[in-house]
Amino acid sequence: MRTVPLLLLLTASCASLPSRPATEAVSALPFIEDDFPRALALSRERGKPVFVDAWAPWCHSCRSLKELVLKDPALARHADRFVWLSVDTEREVNAAFLERHPVQSWPTLFVLSPGSGEPVLTWVGTATVAQLEKLFDDAERALSAGGDGLEAELAAADRAAAAGDRAKAADALARLLHVAPADWNRRGRALESLATALYTLADPERCARAVRTYAPGLERGPSFANAVAMGLSCAESAPPESAWRAEALRELEPLGWQAVGLPSVLADDRSGLYELLCGLRSEAGDAAGAHGCASTWLGFLEREAAATNTPAERAVFDAHRVLAALALGEPQRAVPALLQSEAALPGDYNAPARLALLYRAQKRYPESLAASDRALATVYGPRRFGVMEQKAKTLAESGDAAAARGLLEQVKAEASALSPRPPQVVRLLERVEKQLAAGSARTP
Repeated sequence: MRTVPLLLLLTASCASLPSRPATEAVSALPFIEDDFPRALALSRERGKPVFVDAWAPWCHSCRSLKELVLKDPALARHADRFVWLSVDTEREVNAAFLERHPVQSWPTLFVLSPGSGEPVLTWVGTATVAQLEKLFDDAERALSAGGDGLEAELAAADRAAAAGDRAKAADALARLLHVAPADWNRRGRALESLATALYTLADPERCARAVRTYAPGLERGPSFANAVAMGLSCAESAPPESAWRAEALRELEPLGWQAVGLPSVLADDRSGLYELLCGLRSEAGDAAGAHGCASTWLGFLEREAAATNTPAERAVFDAHRVLAALALGEPQRAVPALLQSEAALPGDYNAPARLALLYRAQKRYPESLAASDRALATVYGPRRFGVMEQKAKTLAESGDAAAARGLLEQVKAEASALSPRPPQVVRLLERVEKQLAAGSARTP
């Protein structure tokens, strides 16, 4: 359901998707692109809330949501419920929106009040069509403060989370899960929201404990998979010496293997689970298990990509194909797919940027540098700094330390000038500072 740690992970939908025509589909919903003032004006004029998809071109879960969920014709019947806004968080034109509604994880979905434009519900990650339809209902309930009983309590928790009071939301959701009957149809959704709130609050123990307590009783579907993935991520992120961590991972890992096999879960989310599970095998020193996991993961991605109907759908799987190939120790396995995406989507910087990483892993330095330059010709926004950092690493490994250092100094100067600085830029600057302080541009 969400892209929280690393390339992550949680999201939800179906791996067995209905067939689509070979031509590029358009969104089933009338999204306004990158024009928050227009969307807000329409919202006030029509008295309808704004549904916002805040995304980034490099975010695989964002692309999965756009290509494999929002284009589903089943959503068309909801077109009149909201004013629909798509916000590319990398574009300067959206700076005012992001200052008012900061994004920490991608994608983030917002529902904004038609009066104040303030959020009444936020959702980190993607969702299936069925989950989106429930979110539409929940958003309208949170907006009206209507309903009673469990639904009213969930709406209050949604409003608290949307207002930025994650602690209040987490406490409300924990109480709700404690008293709600096992067959409550929002139970899985409440657990997903609780785990997300606790992850955001940097409380991994409480997050993992909540998932361990409630996930086993959930129906095996997207909410179960999302909650388990978040619980695993929380436990994995805790310091290795934490007394509770090992037991939590032992309990949650088998649930992760259950979730990864569920056909009702988005392929992107299943891939995120594979990423976690393979990493846990590697951490445990199980080289054979980690290798077998990576092989299964990459094979899964290759089959899913082969079943798509358009280049944009196929490219959804590129990011994880790169990770799986690297985890397997066979970076060359992902190169043909990236070359195919670059040829089919010439305006998309992602394929050449990822090719640069694959070529560097194979010590094919001239090809890596050329791919970085192709990416730099079209990349925009904060992602540009990541492409430059990647090129600097290639320069350093190929023996040109002076050029690598110069490029890192350029990254530092340009990224430091940003205000405000997105979270991914803050993390990048920390990495660059360490590399410069070490006196070289070698990979940390």
